Amino acid sequence: MEIELKYRIKSRELLEKIERDKFLASIAERDSTATVMMKAAYFDTEDRILMRNDIAFRIRKEGDRLVGTLKWGDNDMGVSGLYAREEISVPVADDSCFLSPDPYIFKDSREGQEMLEAVSGQSLVLIFETVFTRKRFRIDSDGTICEISLDTGEIIAGDRRESIQELEIELFSGSKDELVRIGDRIAGAYDLSPEPLSKFARGRALIEGRVIEGKKEE
Repeated sequence: MEIELKYRIKSRELLEKIERDKFLASIAERDSTATVMMKAAYFDTEDRILMRNDIAFRIRKEGDRLVGTLKWGDNDMGVSGLYAREEISVPVADDSCFLSPDPYIFKDSREGQEMLEAVSGQSLVLIFETVFTRKRFRIDSDGTICEISLDTGEIIAGDRRESIQELEIELFSGSKDELVRIGDRIAGAYDLSPEPLSKFARGRALIEGRVIEGKKEE
């Protein structure tokens, strides 16, 4: 299960301040800092059967590494910025998956079999992409291990685009209460608002032409 906090970042300057935060630096694991280019493609059937079942099918390139991921359950629950979702990730062989993904990469899991049954042999098509730079590092707070990620980039759905500028704090091991305590401390220090929508949910809203943050995306 993936458990994480998400916060909106108002400006690039604020993001850089968080990156240099003294509290985070004091609990950061040595040599854990990395900057990674991320490109993700989200797929569904023409009739959006996965979306209708709140399933996200994603192929993502993380630097030189390709990963296929299924996520499901409570994709839009993050009203307070806290997300808890089930996921399965598997390595992917080559870049051709960005054009023609093979849903059978998940066949060895029960959830993958359920996804294959829902797809029922239909082809998967690209519905939207995300392209962003992630600056990340691990922290250790009283035995709770988390990853801090600062993301900047955009979501692309046809001719519609929306910027990505957010902080994620993902729980790797330890206490969810400690995760929330860390999030509250950083949010309070920088007046951060929770991000109530995941990247998947924001991409979904873009392709459906729904209103986000009080205006309709063009």
